[in-house]
Amino acid sequence: MSKENIIALFYLEHLAVNEIANIENTSSAYITKVIKQDIRYSKEKEYRRSISKDKRKTAQNKFAKNKREKQRIEDNYLFVKTQHEEATKELSKSRHLSDENYRKWNYSAYKYNPSKKRYEFDSRLGRSYDVPKYIKER
Repeated sequence: MSKENIIALFYLEHLAVNEIANIENTSSAYITKVIKQDIRYSKEKEYRRSISKDKRKTAQNKFAKNKREKQRIEDNYLFVKTQHEEATKELSKSRHLSDENYRKWNYSAYKYNPSKKRYEFDSRLGRSYDVPKYIKER
């Protein structure tokens, strides 16, 4: 347990006081007393403060990023849940589905014709009698 070893561990290896105390098998108060007697103490203290500040800033940024990501996932979940609830309500009605809602459910089957201001069913898909051929724009 030499003072030179304690100083080397603190200033060169940048170990914490508690770590040095465990290595040297002595009290942290003694370690602090020894390192405070060195002229490099104030510079080392400032250096460690800046390192801690950088670590804290990085941790805060990571926390904020994770929080935003969780919020985005939650928002997406709520959006999909709302869509599902609306779809369930629409499909569970005893009456038939409106043409507009049918077009929304089958959006890839209808193409918009701007000259006639209506949606037209893609004839290549094959259409049964109960599927509307044209749906007026609202």
